[in-house]
Amino acid sequence: MILSRAIKPFSSALCAALLLSALSGCSSQPQQQQTNLIEIAPNVSVTIPTPEDLGYRLTASQLIGAQWGAPADQKQQQQLPVQLEVDPNKVALAGFSSWGARILTLSYQNQMIEASVLTGLETALPKPEQVLFNLMITLWPVESWQPHLAQIGWRLTESKQQRQLFDAKGELVADIHYSTRSAAGGTTNAYLDGLITFNNRQLGYTITIKTLSHTQQAL
Repeated sequence: MILSRAIKPFSSALCAALLLSALSGCSSQPQQQQTNLIEIAPNVSVTIPTPEDLGYRLTASQLIGAQWGAPADQKQQQQLPVQLEVDPNKVALAGFSSWGARILTLSYQNQMIEASVLTGLETALPKPEQVLFNLMITLWPVESWQPHLAQIGWRLTESKQQRQLFDAKGELVADIHYSTRSAAGGTTNAYLDGLITFNNRQLGYTITIKTLSHTQQAL
């Protein structure tokens, strides 16, 4: 499920796990390398575009927030600061605690994904590859996603300041809204200048991506 683990409360588990890690002297546990397949629904996986498909080099500091639950006045929220770097060969992603400790890392290159999570936080944090998917489905050009989604019968549409993700049954999976509009063509992405809101209709949660700072450079 798309970022299904991101909607679980992890603040108390985070504190406990960090304390346990400090006492045990452990750091992070590398996960086995895997192909560029990411599960986006139960028993449904998709290959992801290449780093080069973004169309430009990117360095960005972002704040990813998750909101879930009902009714609206009782929704729960969590945030994860991340650092994203993209060049033609590699995507590098790092997630941090609110006080600056690195708690997850991920690299994607040569059609392989390798990730690690701070010991004890494996069930308290979203899977790194799911964070990667969320960022890529919102920032990479729609055209770069189409052949990959077509292999599983899914599709991604874009109009004005919105993207919509549909499953093989034609049902709406997610709405992606941008507070700014990206310029057509070129090597820059104006979406990064505003707030990105990812609303999963099927699972009932919302992901927000706020870019705190970024630099872009033509390939």
